[in-house]
Amino acid sequence: MRTHSFLIASTVALTVGCGSTLPPRELVDARAQYQTASKGPAAQQSPAELHVAKQALDVAERSFADDGDSPPTKDFAYIAIRKAQLADAAARASLALKEKEAAEREAQNVQSDQLHKTRSELSKTQDQLANEKRAREEAEKKAAAAMADLQRIASVKNEARGMVITLSGSVLFATNEATLLPAAVLKLNEVADALIKGNPDANITIEGHTDSQGQRQYNMDLGLRRADAVKAQLVARGVAADRIKTVGVGPDRPVAPNTTAEGRANNRRVEIIVGK
Repeated sequence: MRTHSFLIASTVALTVGCGSTLPPRELVDARAQYQTASKGPAAQQSPAELHVAKQALDVAERSFADDGDSPPTKDFAYIAIRKAQLADAAARASLALKEKEAAEREAQNVQSDQLHKTRSELSKTQDQLANEKRAREEAEKKAAAAMADLQRIASVKNEARGMVITLSGSVLFATNEATLLPAAVLKLNEVADALIKGNPDANITIEGHTDSQGQRQYNMDLGLRRADAVKAQLVARGVAADRIKTVGVGPDRPVAPNTTAEGRANNRRVEIIVGK
């Protein structure tokens, strides 16, 4: 009985003297926290803080080796946990900052590229507008020059149906004839040049007018033949044939009384109407 009591007492004394061989939960957590931090971004982003955490863990390990599951060991382990957490947090904060800076640089690059593109497009638009303005001014100058040329060689006026160029029939044709006089050819060549220069795409109607002397049908036919002769000369000079149509008006639209020689002369005419 005394022997058994001695063995129990010896075992208790040995246990008390050597302490527990199992690490405290705080130390286990400190080891795990350090492993998590060392395998994360801390190794690259915050190596100094990770080294401090390792030193704190080593202190806790030595305390456990010397004193076992003691309050100082738990305190040192708690410090090691916090140091590992700080190293991991510092690494993640550094990584987030770098990612933020990279995103800002990318945004600046995109913004710079967009600004450059916008400026380039604006420059092209301005150049295009300038070219269009020059082309419009040039076209206006040509049209003005063409109008001046026409006014020099014929009567020109603007009406609702378009620009009306009036040529005297006596200048273009002999009496009762539809063959152009030599001087008429030169005059119509100038008209054609002016039409090509100032109105290259406009549709043209040529009307042949006569006085009321003689039979109406004869005058209608004469007016049409004279309009066709004028068209032929304009086409020969370079005006597109498909732009021109001819009409024999004859005596139906007089501009002056047919009771006087002057009035009849004014009615014998060819009108070239340039559409708007």
